[in-house]
Amino acid sequence: MIRVVRKLLIVGDSRPEHVGSHLLDAARELQLNVSFADSREASGHGLAGKISWRLLGRRPGALGSFSSRIVRFCEEFKPEAVLTTGFAPVAEESLARIGELGVHRINFLTDDPWNPRQRAPWFLRAVRMYDEVLSTRRANLEDLRTLGCRGVGYLPFGFASNLHFPQRLTAERRREMESDVVFAGGADSDRVPYIAALSQAGFRVGLYGGYWERYTETRHLTRGLAPPEVVREAVAAARVALCLVRRANRDGVCMRTFEVPAMGGCMLVEKTAEHVELFGAEGQAVLYFDTIPEMTEKTRWLLEHDCERERLRDAGHELIARGNHTYRDRLSSILNLTRDRVA
Repeated sequence: MIRVVRKLLIVGDSRPEHVGSHLLDAARELQLNVSFADSREASGHGLAGKISWRLLGRRPGALGSFSSRIVRFCEEFKPEAVLTTGFAPVAEESLARIGELGVHRINFLTDDPWNPRQRAPWFLRAVRMYDEVLSTRRANLEDLRTLGCRGVGYLPFGFASNLHFPQRLTAERRREMESDVVFAGGADSDRVPYIAALSQAGFRVGLYGGYWERYTETRHLTRGLAPPEVVREAVAAARVALCLVRRANRDGVCMRTFEVPAMGGCMLVEKTAEHVELFGAEGQAVLYFDTIPEMTEKTRWLLEHDCERERLRDAGHELIARGNHTYRDRLSSILNLTRDRVA
């Protein structure tokens, strides 16, 4: 455990829907002396970058130069801690040097390094160098310890209060955006049968996210990638909001677990131990499903019971919005500004 941090370097993706951006906003809210390095700058350009990614184990093309820049910044800026997000492009040797400078190294691990679609040998070597690795999933905690990581802990996603809030819509905009069921997220192959089943059952599906056009079953449903403000409108205009975890990531929760109820959506949630721990018993704040037929049946039930939808929407919003789940809360916990770190 480190002492209270007031000078911080964050390494992450600066796009507004990403965790790195949320943590930067949180650091500013907390009035920290914060600097930010955009991890996308490590991707490299042109053919060399593509070759590195495809043939060298998903290695960013400019990993070496970006890592060296982070070391130089630590030497000059002298932060008390470096907080990186996900598969942060900081190489093993550079993390060792940052540790030698007396900088506390923390990784907020938002993906699963053992997901076959994301496995990156360079990162599995690098992640062992952190003083703390805080994973958003409990399923890989023991794997991280076996790998040799120190200070392993569980800390779930949160929501950004400046982006994830109930959106008021004009009647015209509501008609444009409305759906029976909304889902916002990437088109993992194991998610496709769920979305296809909802469409085949006759529900109007509002589908947002990348790669849904690759599948025949969902191509006609996709409304494409959408910025946070459009997703917020889509949730406001939907009767039910579907929450699917990423199975290849061994997720117990996902980003939408917190974002959707913060935006006021009535949630139908894939049943996991973490979801039940968070939302409580069936019908307290959400409804759960284990199978596709159960999902379809409960969707229909929710559409037929307006009062229950409203009650669940309010209960879910109250639970998350007032439950210390913002990224400001998460950052405070990470940096020991409070003592409410999730066990």
